[in-house]
Amino acid sequence: MIMTVKENLLKIKGDIPDTVTLVAVTKTKPPEIIMEAYQAGQIDFGENKIQEMVGKWELLPRDIRWHMIGHVQRNKVKYMAPFVSLIHSVDSLKLLKEIDKQAQKHQRVIDCLFQIHIAEESSKFGLSEHEMHEIIEDKEFQLLRHIQIQGLMGMATFTDNRTQIQQEFRHLKDVFERLKHKMPEIHILSMGMSGDYQTAIEEGSTMVRIGSSIFGVRNYPGK
Repeated sequence: MIMTVKENLLKIKGDIPDTVTLVAVTKTKPPEIIMEAYQAGQIDFGENKIQEMVGKWELLPRDIRWHMIGHVQRNKVKYMAPFVSLIHSVDSLKLLKEIDKQAQKHQRVIDCLFQIHIAEESSKFGLSEHEMHEIIEDKEFQLLRHIQIQGLMGMATFTDNRTQIQQEFRHLKDVFERLKHKMPEIHILSMGMSGDYQTAIEEGSTMVRIGSSIFGVRNYPGK
């Protein structure tokens, strides 16, 4: 039996603790499918391309909280600055400065997460712990008034080796705890996707990003 978006969503919400925020990842999914999840009570939605997120924001209810979970090009920050709720993928001081600049234009403070590289794949983006600390100790960072670091995001290696995934998530949790000594206000640890979110929650995740387990496989144009 094929389950509906609503049924998938309610099943996953039943699986995760109330303390964990579910971000429904809607990349390549049309607005009408997103509305099914919204009508079932889902408010947080994630996209990995800014133009796609902007197009959906223009069409969908304004109380949706949009999460940018993909790699961000600085020249595109201006398009999401009016509305984005949380940027998960901050991986440079230059990007933070651009987010701050665009947020100021809209008289906003934009919430951000540092993306930490924890996987074996070199194709994944992210900072080392050392690079992250270099940023927060930089005087330019300390002058930014229109961004707020709320925590960390990371993606585990795409593997069936659960022990490896556990170790990578545990490492990210350790980095999070060390950062908390310097920035006590941080509270978001965004880790875990459709294939590994239960492991991520066991290791301390407070936010999971789930797409295919809710909406099915992605719809890529021309396929």
